[in-house]
Amino acid sequence: MEPPAPPHSSRLIVNCDAIAANFHRLSKRVTPAECGAVVKADAYGLGIDAIATALLDAGCRLFFVARLCEAQRLRPIVGSGSEITILNGLDPGSEAACAEAGFVPVLNSATQLAAWRGYARSAARRLPAALQIDTGMSRLGLSPDAALAAAGDPALESELELKLLMTHLACGDEPARAANSEQLRRFEAVAAHFSAVPRSVANSAGAFLPRDFHCDVARPGIALFGVAPVAAAEGLQPVVRLDARILQIRMIEPGTGVGYGLDHIAIAPQRLATVAMGYADGWPRSLGGKGAAWHRGVRLPVVGRISMDSLTIDIGGLAGDAIAEGDFVELLGPSQSLEDVARDAGTIAYDILTGLGPRHARFAIENGQMRAAHEGAAA
Repeated sequence: MEPPAPPHSSRLIVNCDAIAANFHRLSKRVTPAECGAVVKADAYGLGIDAIATALLDAGCRLFFVARLCEAQRLRPIVGSGSEITILNGLDPGSEAACAEAGFVPVLNSATQLAAWRGYARSAARRLPAALQIDTGMSRLGLSPDAALAAAGDPALESELELKLLMTHLACGDEPARAANSEQLRRFEAVAAHFSAVPRSVANSAGAFLPRDFHCDVARPGIALFGVAPVAAAEGLQPVVRLDARILQIRMIEPGTGVGYGLDHIAIAPQRLATVAMGYADGWPRSLGGKGAAWHRGVRLPVVGRISMDSLTIDIGGLAGDAIAEGDFVELLGPSQSLEDVARDAGTIAYDILTGLGPRHARFAIENGQMRAAHEGAAA
């Protein structure tokens, strides 16, 4: 399936049908818990419009973002019938905007809790909120003691409508770690004092832990995009394909250097192609000399350093007429997953996905049809 015109140097194709299938897979996995969707950072860099629409059409009604500006961007896409929870909670001074839009802030500290309660009193309104409990990650959340103090305050219920009580797993992607069970134990000890409030522990990795971790609401993120959060995850479909165009093909002689620093020196005649993909496009510089592109099932190793706008690959494994200037090679897709690239780059799939940047021409597959999406500055 070829994307439509106009011409472009690189193309990022997002399969929204696969996202919907992954949502259904995760929903089935955590049933009877309700499955939400984490779509922070512009849906992990892939474009909130198409992805949130696909999730809404798939039946998702609980959306999680990190910041108020993301919630404001999301609201017209998913409508007033969906609940939007802001994971980072309230920035100082944002209370009025959050309340007017009906967003659910996650109150992560005593300061945030006091500010939201104070605004509720001044507005003479009962406001929605979620409470996060720090059960051992030491990143965000009320201490268990602070949460218990809130639970024991009789004024809390008149000020806040608690929509969710949550915590976040530090080691969910390592199922055998005792820390997971210990965090769940600590969370349940506090949650028992909020008996009528829905509970949430499971992120993407937590969705593949035992059912005790699924609670009332699961909030997967990276798994929606086809990345297996644990080795045992099954049934997730890949979502992203990234292709880039060959700018030039050349043959070099033994002793010839390639790229900045001339880090690669040919030891024999070598057929090379320069590809329109660099670190300005989100392709990690660390892949120089060890990453690869693919074409017709053949791995084409990166040689030399990756530049801002280009990289060089060895195409000697292809027949002379198998590839030409102007053709595309695969960077992400059937031959090379996000996990493969992350492994070679010494990072994680989240880092690769969220860093892909705005220069690629963007396309979405919806109901089996490809259409142009936001194309950034692609040329």
